Amino acid sequence: MLTQLSIRNVVLIEKLELDCIMGLSVLTGETGAGKSILLDSLGLGLGARSEASLIRNGADQASVSLTFQLPKKHPSLALLNEQGLRDSSSIEPLILRRVISRDGRSKAFIDDQPVAVNALKKIGELLVEVHGQFETHGLLNRETHIGFLDSFAGLAGDLAACELLHTAWQDAVSAYNKTKADVDAAQKQAEDIAAALSELKQLSPQAGEADRLAEKRTQLQSHEKIMGALQSAYTDISQDDKGAQRMAASARRVLTRAAEKAGDILNPALQQLDAAENALAEASAMLENLLHSDAFDAAALEKSEERLFALRAAARKYRVNVDDLAKLHDELAAQADLLEYSGKELGRLEKEMAQKRAGFEAQANKLHDARLEAAKGLQKAVHKELPPLKLENARFEVNVELLPLAEANAKGMSRVTFAAATNPGMPSGALHKVASGGELARFMLALRLCLAEDASATTLVFDEVDTGIGGATASAVGERLAKLGNTIQTLVVTHSPQVAARGNHHWRIEKQTVKGQMQTSAITLTGDARREEIARMLAGEKITEAARAAADSLLNGGQAAMPKKRKAS
Repeated sequence: MLTQLSIRNVVLIEKLELDCIMGLSVLTGETGAGKSILLDSLGLGLGARSEASLIRNGADQASVSLTFQLPKKHPSLALLNEQGLRDSSSIEPLILRRVISRDGRSKAFIDDQPVAVNALKKIGELLVEVHGQFETHGLLNRETHIGFLDSFAGLAGDLAACELLHTAWQDAVSAYNKTKADVDAAQKQAEDIAAALSELKQLSPQAGEADRLAEKRTQLQSHEKIMGALQSAYTDISQDDKGAQRMAASARRVLTRAAEKAGDILNPALQQLDAAENALAEASAMLENLLHSDAFDAAALEKSEERLFALRAAARKYRVNVDDLAKLHDELAAQADLLEYSGKELGRLEKEMAQKRAGFEAQANKLHDARLEAAKGLQKAVHKELPPLKLENARFEVNVELLPLAEANAKGMSRVTFAAATNPGMPSGALHKVASGGELARFMLALRLCLAEDASATTLVFDEVDTGIGGATASAVGERLAKLGNTIQTLVVTHSPQVAARGNHHWRIEKQTVKGQMQTSAITLTGDARREEIARMLAGEKITEAARAAADSLLNGGQAAMPKKRKAS
């Protein structure tokens, strides 16, 4: 529920704090005192359109802050969690704030975190429901009617099952449509796919192959220098007369002859010469093999370049990177396979889609039948409330229309609309089109009495609910507002003493001149002050003892019992 409303510098309001309670709270005051400004301020805090003209003269900005204490599992908590604003298990008070600057800019905050005004409005619509002459949301929004009827009928479980089945059906539809689109696209390009696949299959590209070929190409481009170095090294080792291999062999022979006379002293040197001669022989053989191999010949270079150029040409042709040619081959192969097996796969998906559709349709029809039955009960309940509200000639209808499957949604195949007629013989129509001012507010009151336990809003606001009525009808309105306040926090702007006397909490909105400027303030009324206000409402400017006695009678006979706290849902 709303626990506090704080207003700063809005039109005639310089500073105003209202501490709100559970039950029925009434706001009274003379015409022009500023009750409408207070309601406009409430609307600003809930995301209504803002204008710089709302800023009090002499101030740089205006602000409105609303504090709520939310019941457990309230729908707004899930939305706040989705937007990353707070954990859905949080029990801290929720604060909505709006700031308007002189330049026309508006800022919105939820728990002091900046948000878009639209986000503030979405949360606000879940918290406060305003009923008045010019309001078109809440029960007057046709989109909400199906939810109210489902809640009245206790169809939450069936609705959740319907939503799951609708999601499963739509997923199956999406899978079929995607595969069908892929198949259609592949069929249009079947010849191109086959030609490209054949070319890539023959080319057989490998991931990383281009880099390896480029590296080898660089090596091969140094062919002459490498071959010259190999030839020079081979000559130095294996030359017939001055090669290192021949000279090592000559040195070994000389030392061998000398060793016959030197004993063992030359053996180490001979061993090293033997090793050197063998190593030189091996090196000579390696160099000779390289000289006669094709590792560095021009033919190998040409072959590598041809391969590299072929890969690059294919990449340009198919507009991919060289390294993605292998991936492209696999994708084309998959499309070719899809074409081959498309009929079988599409048939399977079509069958699955039909099964999911049938499951959803059965649940949607079950829901529709339940709604038709619940509509009778809601109509009957509302009609019981109309006569005491001076709407005895009015007619209320809950229309439940079966939609074609093409118009179905997650809530099923029903369109639910509330309609009414205020005079006998007149055709019924949308509530806000057939009822005016007070009639509309009293219709909303009757509906709300029947749907109070099913309200997602934590606070109801009624404006002009007593327009054009008095006496017994006004008493009936007050009695029902008090009854509604037992279930959900209710705020009423009223000119009726019968309604005002029913309140659990009473504010008088008044206007006065302070330092040369008009200011609107809210005074909490209790005891004698409240008696005087109700007497003023009965008698006008000149309050008589008879008016005070009548006020006492209303207060003693019409005071609502203190309301029970609304159960957390």
